[in-house]
Amino acid sequence: MFKGLSAFPLTPLTEKGIDEKSFVRLIERLVRAGVDSIGALGSTGSYAYLKHSERDRVARLAVEHADGIPVMVSIGSVRTSDVLHLAEDAQRAGVSAVLLAPVSYQKLTSDEVFTLYETVTRHLSVPLCVYDNPATTHFDFTDELYGRIAQLPHVASIKIPGLSADPSATQKRLAEIRRLVPTHITLGAAGDLAAATVLTQGGDVWYSVIAGLFPEIPVAITRAAQKGDAQTAQTLSAQLEPLWELFRQHGSLRVVAAAAEILGLVQAPCLPLPLQSVAGDERQRLARVLDELDLRA
Repeated sequence: MFKGLSAFPLTPLTEKGIDEKSFVRLIERLVRAGVDSIGALGSTGSYAYLKHSERDRVARLAVEHADGIPVMVSIGSVRTSDVLHLAEDAQRAGVSAVLLAPVSYQKLTSDEVFTLYETVTRHLSVPLCVYDNPATTHFDFTDELYGRIAQLPHVASIKIPGLSADPSATQKRLAEIRRLVPTHITLGAAGDLAAATVLTQGGDVWYSVIAGLFPEIPVAITRAAQKGDAQTAQTLSAQLEPLWELFRQHGSLRVVAAAAEILGLVQAPCLPLPLQSVAGDERQRLARVLDELDLRA
């Protein structure tokens, strides 16, 4: 569940709600590509914008159509009571794991975040992945907090932001964290741009945005890294640099949403307002990149 490639698909929307047909089609693409796990309802899956009932439905669809591939879903919400309800729903849906970020409106303290994880893990029967995503939560985990949370029952993995594409820096950073957490805790890349480096320098798993839409190349990168072939992994990742550049400029969600719309994999617009996919000249640039990289529907 927490090794290899975890692909995070969009949750496409229409004016009427979840575009179930398109969502199932995205899940089926991941199954055919042979990803190691599926991360439904991540940030790419717009979990924070969905109603409780919509999140439950998406979780059930993902499990139903994953063909045995483990499914993880986010249970993040502002109130702990809502997180617990979402955890219960996810477990009823048959997920293999849950993903939890410390979502908030008021900025949380470290003790509040620890109490959140402590409370939630007491109510779980499946593993939990700690989701460190300061770009959306505006909360910065310390290494000491990683270590405290990692001791809790059911905690199995940490999704780490900001890892470097520099091999020595990434190797050092992963080693720093590993000294503070139990040996069963896996460490994963939260960003696509440095994932090849993370996987070849001691990381366990790639929590991938791009794999949720175009899984074939990320699968190849992951398999090369698992075989110890760092050169192939880095070469394949470098080929995606035009896409990585768009990620840097616009954010991965807006780019993959626009790509899915351009290729007709989802209806346009597919994001929950006020979010909008890349538009205008940059959308045309993205279309050219998709052609150049031969990324097709």
